[in-house]
Amino acid sequence: MVTRPEPPTLLTSLEVVLVVDPEAKEALVNVADVMAPLVEAGLGASTPVRLTCWDGSELGPPSAPLQLTITSPHALRRLLWAPNQLGFARAYVSGDILIGGDLLSALSVLEQVADPEFGPGVVIDGSTRRAIVKAALRLGIVGRPPRPPAEEAKLGGLRHSKARAAKAIAHHYDVGNEFYELVLGATMAYSCAYYEQEPGPAFGLDQAQQAKCDLVSGKLGLEPGMRVLDVGCGWGAFVCNAARQYGVEAVGITLSAEQADYARRRAIVEGVADRVEIRVQDYRDVNDGQYDAIASIGMAEHVGQAMLPTYSANLFALLSPGGRLLNHAISRRPGPPERFSRTSFIDRYVFPDGELEPLSVMVAALEEAGFEVRDVESLREHYALTLRAWVANLEANWDRAVELSTAGRARVWRLYMAGSALAFEGNRLGVNQVLAVRPEVRGLSGMPRSRASLLEPTVLATQVLAPTVAAPSVLAPPVSPGA
Repeated sequence: MVTRPEPPTLLTSLEVVLVVDPEAKEALVNVADVMAPLVEAGLGASTPVRLTCWDGSELGPPSAPLQLTITSPHALRRLLWAPNQLGFARAYVSGDILIGGDLLSALSVLEQVADPEFGPGVVIDGSTRRAIVKAALRLGIVGRPPRPPAEEAKLGGLRHSKARAAKAIAHHYDVGNEFYELVLGATMAYSCAYYEQEPGPAFGLDQAQQAKCDLVSGKLGLEPGMRVLDVGCGWGAFVCNAARQYGVEAVGITLSAEQADYARRRAIVEGVADRVEIRVQDYRDVNDGQYDAIASIGMAEHVGQAMLPTYSANLFALLSPGGRLLNHAISRRPGPPERFSRTSFIDRYVFPDGELEPLSVMVAALEEAGFEVRDVESLREHYALTLRAWVANLEANWDRAVELSTAGRARVWRLYMAGSALAFEGNRLGVNQVLAVRPEVRGLSGMPRSRASLLEPTVLATQVLAPTVAAPSVLAPPVSPGA
């Protein structure tokens, strides 16, 4: 490996020296005082915030629920070159800006002063941009833009093409299975859990994820011998549960090689490898229908509105007449779609090319493909509880999470999950299970006449194994730091 010399530090670079303000040269400037107008413009004058800057200067009450630390003048340079959400995201991911204390509490403070339609965040308007420029000039730190953090997604190719879709999935999911185990828990289920009981020591995240798998299986009417497809199977939680508990023959597809490897080993450990097949495959390439039931749990968000008709038509063609589809997906509020932005934190760092659509758009796409929609259930509050549990897991295992990935990656996950929890609580995001059927000849659905009958507990297959949770140490392959 070639070792490159370290570039000159910010305050000694040529382009910085040329613009140093005389006050800054005297080294008498209190950085926190200079940054105060910027903090007020971005967060609001009424937001209780404690600011600590790289020179040791501080501002605001020590006990403020929102604790910000600006560790480097690079933070201001990032904002100067990208005075938008992307600049703040880069400063946060790189560690130039840190958010201390309880992140959910800090974001809740911002929630109280934010527009309820948009939720907590940084106000980026003309006054914010002017404050950025003024602070940068006064501190004498104008210079070339710092390099973006390594955790930023860099995709090429046509949006939603198969090749680009694989890269987008790899960016988010191929972080390392052991990292995901720290966050998701023993079930390794990366979608909204189902808290059919009050959360507590007797019914936690793992039990709620098991309940979600059973809820989906019940709605699909799974029975021994049925052939089931899981589109976007993740680490195999649903397919292994369906084979073990309901005696089905299951096929799971994913674009992540790491997920597929884990899911195959999981099927072996759980004793269902003879009934579970895991493929690295795009949903557009599945051609071995027909299936008796299809589950798509947390996958449709990656499809994109332009591809929803293709997605729906493909799944319809793969189902046998009378077969059911359970589409479990996050949704946004109704209204025109937000214009695609290259400055979005979510698109650059979390879900590249991900698109959320209103529930009505998803239902319309399914109906236009020929499905009959039979049941819709919102699990919005359940997802808020799930995300809070994931944040707690990450924070409890922070040092190990950083060791397995990077500090920047861990920061991305902490912020995105905490912000998403508040978005579900505030009804800015939703998550819905849409149950649809491919009608038989002359419109027969084969569905029960009441919802109570639909949700009745299914008699579990007697010939399959009792429920077990595979030990993470057995399943997880060795992961080196930074993977």
